[in-house]
Amino acid sequence: MTLVEFVPPTPHPLWTLCPQMGITDVIVKVNPDLTGLADPWRYETLSSIVSRLKSAGLNVVGLEGDPFDMTPIKEYGAGEGNPATLREEALAHYRELLESMGRLGIKLLCYNFMVGKGWSRTGVREGRGGAKATYFSLAETKKTSDFGHQTSSAEVESRKSEVLRLSHDQVWANYACFIKAVMPTAEKWGVRMALHPDDPCLDSLGGYARIFGSIEAYDRAYALYPSPSNAVTFCQANFKLMSVDLESTARHFGKRIAFIHVRDVEGDKTDFTELFHDQGDTDQFALMRAYRAIGLDVPVRGDHVPEMAYDRVLTPEGTPGYFTLGRLFANGYLKALLQGTGNVSSATTFGEAMVVKKNA
Repeated sequence: MTLVEFVPPTPHPLWTLCPQMGITDVIVKVNPDLTGLADPWRYETLSSIVSRLKSAGLNVVGLEGDPFDMTPIKEYGAGEGNPATLREEALAHYRELLESMGRLGIKLLCYNFMVGKGWSRTGVREGRGGAKATYFSLAETKKTSDFGHQTSSAEVESRKSEVLRLSHDQVWANYACFIKAVMPTAEKWGVRMALHPDDPCLDSLGGYARIFGSIEAYDRAYALYPSPSNAVTFCQANFKLMSVDLESTARHFGKRIAFIHVRDVEGDKTDFTELFHDQGDTDQFALMRAYRAIGLDVPVRGDHVPEMAYDRVLTPEGTPGYFTLGRLFANGYLKALLQGTGNVSSATTFGEAMVVKKNA
């Protein structure tokens, strides 16, 4: 497997620190709010982002997160302001993005289908040694927005009422439309679309149904379009919060796993805290050995980390869960895990590994 890092698409300390850690393959998010560039689906736009990172010695092997506003696709049917024409336009942009990725040799897209909002955290709690650990509390989140900011009274009432603006059937219909519309393009260009679980994996959140919080849901998604391009992001903590055995779940998915997020949590899906990578009760060594037994050779990265002392000196505007120093700690830990379990890829990069498989 190949250790990768999730880096910002604009200059950041990680651009220098990654090569120093021996990490040259990276994952980026290309949303215009982050890149400052419009139309991320265009080859020219995506190529310029890749070139930025290449100048720092970093090789983009995957994209992660919504590349642009996905509301017309995910929330279709939730209101009059989201007509079919907007959905078709967004689907066309997504297909063009997949083609641009293929042309640039970017073979992985970690995506989600969380409607209304993406990953959600309530705030930070004091963790080991005073580090600030991100946490989620459903009870508190019904009263506030992410990270403790008071939300509007209208949204608070909506959360209390539990009246869904989109039902589970509607979200499933939107997902089916999406995956059937884009998967042929992903296949054509050799891109593996790796579905990330709902985070948190609740039945609903913020007035919208959530559908990807179980193994059965993943199997249903695969059945809609069986293909090697219809893949899984195995985000360990999210699957742990589904109360499943991680090793048996990894074996269940097998080669459908195209990307691995390593992190750990304590608690349950209604109230949990994210931990340092060496801190939880997940047997990371055994899990890495299971990945090897399955025969996985995919990118793996450390996910959310606590904020450590002096983090804000290095990155004053950092995002909770994605500060820098905890990621340095995580990458050292993951390097040891990968080497200790024989999971280091023989190929220099993920892209080279894909070529090896294709020619095998």
